[in-house]
Amino acid sequence: MAALMLQGTGSDVGKSVLVAGLCRAFANRGLSVRPFKPQNMSNNAAVTADGGEIGRAQATQAIACRVEPSVDMNPVLLKPQGDRTSQLIVRGRVRGTLAAARWREGRAGLLVDVLDSFERLSAGCDLVVVEGAGSPAEINLRDGDIANMGFARAADIPVILVGDIDRGGVIASLVGTRAVIDPADAAMIHGFLINKFRGDPALFDDGYRAIEARSGWRGYGVVPWLADAGRLPSEDAVILERSAMSTGRRVTIACPITPRIANFDDLDPLRLEPGVSLLMIPPGTAIPDVDMIILAGSKATIPDLAFVRAEGWDIDIRAHHRRGKPVLGLCGGYQMLGRSIADPHGIEGPAGTVEGLGLLDIDTILTATKTLERVEGIAGGARFAGYEMHMGETHGAGLAQPVGHRADGSPEGAISADGLVAGSYVHGLLALAEQRAVWLARIGVDAVGPDHGASIDAALDAIAATLERHLDLDAMLALAQRAGHAATNG
Repeated sequence: MAALMLQGTGSDVGKSVLVAGLCRAFANRGLSVRPFKPQNMSNNAAVTADGGEIGRAQATQAIACRVEPSVDMNPVLLKPQGDRTSQLIVRGRVRGTLAAARWREGRAGLLVDVLDSFERLSAGCDLVVVEGAGSPAEINLRDGDIANMGFARAADIPVILVGDIDRGGVIASLVGTRAVIDPADAAMIHGFLINKFRGDPALFDDGYRAIEARSGWRGYGVVPWLADAGRLPSEDAVILERSAMSTGRRVTIACPITPRIANFDDLDPLRLEPGVSLLMIPPGTAIPDVDMIILAGSKATIPDLAFVRAEGWDIDIRAHHRRGKPVLGLCGGYQMLGRSIADPHGIEGPAGTVEGLGLLDIDTILTATKTLERVEGIAGGARFAGYEMHMGETHGAGLAQPVGHRADGSPEGAISADGLVAGSYVHGLLALAEQRAVWLARIGVDAVGPDHGASIDAALDAIAATLERHLDLDAMLALAQRAGHAATNG
């Protein structure tokens, strides 16, 4: 088994996309490849075939490898739910809720779980491509680290450091990382690569050589700006801040951005439609008069519902409904549209019951048991395929008019008596083109985009081809294989 780890000089330098691209590039060479991220923090997650959950990026990277996602690909997942607390997922299952201070103290104990998952994963493949989290330069977080150098040293895996030239200061960020980290950590880094370069890479030759001279590391190449990365699902909410309305589109769909918004990649398939403008509404902005409103999932439905009211979005949503325009709620958004949400066990905060938006004749009770399962079925005469991931059971007369039916014949979701408001627990409801067409027909636009999965696959191939041209993949593979050979002999 061979292994290679990408770490970054900071967050959002493009590690997830690069790992996905490398996985596809090496898989295209005939290797059996697996992705791995020891620790992730994201509210965008995916369900594995065995009913566990992992970060969305690792599920995408599994697609890049052309294999089924596994809980061992992301053994530790933190899902922020506000008030400096996160839900802790270990090997796909909820292990509890942690405050930030407790996480700092207890994470080192999870290294055993991380290494066990890594060993199981690596035993069945030729190459593991590992993604770090944040940056090893955050030396204040080094003690007990399991995400970057703590893992790399425990598993004895060589590291390549990624610098983002688009944000500026890439020379300082790479050389500065070398300067501040522990010498034993620095010894794990065997080189660097530059990501997100716009223009002629030859213009950076002098800077590239300066990094090599000052760091003592070799460069593995300069990656140009990857436009195809925008076609991959994102798990980082920072992308929501970059949303803008597209011009020249026939219809506009709006989604308010709540503090604990989750699985907002459910909306990505709408970006494949040239007739649709997807408008993400930031706090402090009213929801304008649009063609459809979608309420996305939430890691903490009751607090996010309170935020919706504090922003006055509940008024905007009701006005939208009165104008005879459709509303769709997904998972947590579905729960918000009902009459009430009860939290008798205090899962999201103080125990109690809150009033919902009252647009669906349903009531939800939050439960300690988390539903995690892949689902498929028929809705509106078209097939859907996705997964459920929620804590809560929904009841009420509104379920008598479901959105559709699962493959086992059970009803899925609810539609209001006037047909304008609908809710569903299915993440990925809009991914298949035929199902997306059903919802867009409600607002008078044809769906012409492909299945979301086909778009992702094509983007991965394009990214892999670019990496083949701009990175020394032969040298990177040789580095990974030498490390694997040394570990075997050791």
